[in-house]
Amino acid sequence: MKTAIVNGQEISGEAVQFELDRLVRFYMGHGMTMEEVKKNLPKLQEKALEQAIGAKLLLDRAAQLELPVTAKDIDAEVAKVVEQVGGEENYRKALAAQGITEDAFRRELEKGARVNMLVGQACAHVADPTEDEVAAFYEAHKGEYVSEPKVLCQHILVKGSDDAALDKIKDIRERIVSGSADFADEAKKHSDCPSGVEGGSLGWFGPGMMVPEFDKAAFGMKKGEVSGIVSTQFGYHIIYKADERPGGQQTLVDVHDQIKDLLRHEARGRAMDAFVAELREKATIEYKDVKHECGCGHDHGHGHDCSCGHHH
Repeated sequence: MKTAIVNGQEISGEAVQFELDRLVRFYMGHGMTMEEVKKNLPKLQEKALEQAIGAKLLLDRAAQLELPVTAKDIDAEVAKVVEQVGGEENYRKALAAQGITEDAFRRELEKGARVNMLVGQACAHVADPTEDEVAAFYEAHKGEYVSEPKVLCQHILVKGSDDAALDKIKDIRERIVSGSADFADEAKKHSDCPSGVEGGSLGWFGPGMMVPEFDKAAFGMKKGEVSGIVSTQFGYHIIYKADERPGGQQTLVDVHDQIKDLLRHEARGRAMDAFVAELREKATIEYKDVKHECGCGHDHGHGHDCSCGHHH
């Protein structure tokens, strides 16, 4: 594993890990499986290190320029964080859990705000994509803009595979199909799934998002229908299909804003790559191999097993 020294300051392992976590979230959010992540981990680690170097150069440049950030600006950033974590109490707990004071956290937010201002300056010349560019991109990538069919379902789960569980789900289904009970009410009273509190609602989902038996039943039903009893590894289910959307080719109107955002993001990315490349040319960057320290407190080179039972 490598690290880097930028203008005499070593990039911390935490900074590289932060970038690696962001990369993994990004790629898994765009279809990469955990197995593929593991397979490509060395490349992702290299990319994370390069991104950490870029972040360090941006932070240093922003500090040199002394871009103006006011206490009011930081108050606004703190307010966003407080809202994200669910209130002032959770905010205080999060700071305590990370062992960081509020002053130290505000200083980190200030650094981030300065970098954001620097990014804004570096991308100020980047124009929004034109309508012709959006249309051309759509035509060139039309095959990628095909929506899959989706269904909107509620379900009731009774855990177990014994006769008692089967009898219970049969009784629930009988009450619903006979009209003597409402599906949502039965889900709230009897479902062993956390969705029961929401009347069994699973929201919209596409093919392959549920276990195969459930998936087959949900997509094979008609809208407004209550399923028979469906057995899965979780127990016995009954499903109500509230709505469905057919898959098919998405129009330019459907994906216009999505494409415009993508093209804007790519253009800003190219501008930032060029800006960071200029900073790199003026910087002194050295790479070095580092030993891995495991939780048992010993340093190990790569490929050694230590007494803590982990392979390094």
